[in-house]
Amino acid sequence: MQREEFDKVVLKAAQERGCTVVAVDFNDDDNVFEVTLDKDSAPVDLEDCEYVHRAVLAAFDRNIEDYALTVGSLGIGAEEADEILKTIQE
Repeated sequence: MQREEFDKVVLKAAQERGCTVVAVDFNDDDNVFEVTLDKDSAPVDLEDCEYVHRAVLAAFDRNIEDYALTVGSLGIGAEEADEILKTIQE
C-alpha cells in the first residue's frame, strides 16, 4: 500500500464528513494504521469514523494489502475525565 494514497483517501473522506485528520499513526511492524479525527462544528460521531473506515476499505483490499485500521476521535483528555468522575462520585 502506498502511504501517500492512503493519506489522500483518509483526508478526502474526513473532509466529506466535515472532519479534520489530527493524526495518522502507523506501526510498520504490524502494518497497523490508527487515524484520529476531530471536528469543529460538532463532536466526531460513530458515523464519521465509519465513513472514513469504509472509504479506506473500498480503496485498499485488506486481503491483498494486509493491514489493520482503527479510526477514532480525540475524545476527552485525562484531566477532563477526572473532573467528570469526581462529579459522578459526589
